[in-house]
Amino acid sequence: MNTRLEVESAIKQLPEDEVRNLARWLQEYLDEMWDRQIEADLESGKLDRLIAQAEEDIAASKVRDLDEVLCDG
Repeated sequence: MNTRLEVESAIKQLPEDEVRNLARWLQEYLDEMWDRQIEADLESGKLDRLIAQAEEDIAASKVRDLDEVLCDG
C-alpha cells in the first residue's frame, strides 16, 4: 500500500471495531507527532517570544483563570 487511496480502500474493508481501533491508534500517533513538534520548536527557540509575552501578561494580570473562562460560555 503506497497511496492514500489504497489505504482508504483497505480501511473500508475492515470490520467496524478494527476501524475504531485504527482511528484510536492514528489519534495517538498524531498526538505524538504534535508533542515532538512542540518539543523541537521549544528547543529551537521558536516559542521564546510567545513564552515571554505570556509571562508579561501574567505579571500584568492580563489573564483570566481558566475556570472563569469556561464558566462564561
